[in-house]
Amino acid sequence: MAQIELTMPKMGESVAEATIIKWLKEVGDTIEAEESLLEIATDKVDSEVPAPEDGVLIKKLFNEDDVVQVGQVIAIIETEGGVVEASAEEPAASPEPSALKEVEKTIANGQATAAVEVPRSSAEGKFYSPLVRSIAKEEGISANELDNISGSGSEGRVTKADILNYIENRPAFGASAPEAKTASPAPTASPKVESTKVVSEPAPKAAAAKAPMSIGANDEIITMDRMRKMIAEHMVMSKHTSPHVTSFVEADVTNMVNWRNKVKDEFQKREGQKITFTPLIIEAIVKAIKDFPLINISVDGDRIIKKGNINIGMAAALPSGNLIVPVIKNADNYNLVGLTKQVNDLANRARNNKLSPDDISGGTYTVTNVGTFGNVLGTPIINQPQVAIMAAGAIVKKPAVIETAEGDMIAIRQKMFLSHSYDHRVVDGALGGMFVRRVADYLEQFDVNREF
Repeated sequence: MAQIELTMPKMGESVAEATIIKWLKEVGDTIEAEESLLEIATDKVDSEVPAPEDGVLIKKLFNEDDVVQVGQVIAIIETEGGVVEASAEEPAASPEPSALKEVEKTIANGQATAAVEVPRSSAEGKFYSPLVRSIAKEEGISANELDNISGSGSEGRVTKADILNYIENRPAFGASAPEAKTASPAPTASPKVESTKVVSEPAPKAAAAKAPMSIGANDEIITMDRMRKMIAEHMVMSKHTSPHVTSFVEADVTNMVNWRNKVKDEFQKREGQKITFTPLIIEAIVKAIKDFPLINISVDGDRIIKKGNINIGMAAALPSGNLIVPVIKNADNYNLVGLTKQVNDLANRARNNKLSPDDISGGTYTVTNVGTFGNVLGTPIINQPQVAIMAAGAIVKKPAVIETAEGDMIAIRQKMFLSHSYDHRVVDGALGGMFVRRVADYLEQFDVNREF
């Protein structure tokens, strides 16, 4: 018999840790190669970890809701064979998570907190992971206070995101904060006396309390799922980070529409793929990025990072109603057929929850097709750390004035609005406006006689 170590797999750039959502196998269970062993979640996507070989699960080194660093050993599997491939000893303590560092930073600002031991499980059987208990201890959160935090994890468990969100919105460092002790006033803190009135020094401004929510008898309360919480946090962060400006252009896409209508049946017959307007729009965006490469950037403090690759994110709605943005890596290396296959593959895997963390990482520019839902305009929010995003509206037939050799005429044309939101810290109106105009130019100049 041999023992092998199962480690937390690498899940794309910038992903350093993952949370164990659920163990699908128990100690002593027989497993087959490629059979899913556990479910994990990152701040980008949920996925499953398969067994590397046939064998028996003999040890689990982490529990559900534990946060594990990429590369750490999470389980020991016993397999057939005579060579011991790895030790079954407990792994070394993981580096302190960045979330804990943030908590310690808050504590260092002069708020001394008492060490509060939090049990592994509450009286009601609610489980708390070591990370959650450690954060609660550092922040002085009592067991009773922790019990009142609404959990978004499996079976309502409190996750790292839940407790950090609670700490951020915690009034006066907790509802059960100890009573303030009476101290002798220092000379500099004495009240000012004006005539017979006593005017106290203004107290420090407290964080604005949330307005009470009125809930009616017929109202339904729906708890946000984990993905919806992450989307909400990401959108708020983007609006706080980037001053958004949006420019609009109406493009005459009659040639593009006519060409697609002419070739779509032949395209599907030859390539086995349906061709939508999305790859045609992405093709135009890629061309425009090559013309204006300073749209394809990110901001790092006072540095501008000009990206060497053109990786186009395409926002996709999931059956759950949530949003995800799979990425076409090196989109400029594909022809129209290749872009179409990439778009269809990512969209299908998004709908079936088959995307990997790497599929949704590394984007440098994003497009969202709001026209899918019949919307003619949109003001999209930038997908950080990118600096721009484009929304394509519905294509609508409109009467329009066109120039001909015989003079101006009114004709029915296919029109589409393009909305371009950009980060005004680094993209000014000239660049942002010229870019969306260039995309419209490429769409309007579409060659109706082109091959695919």
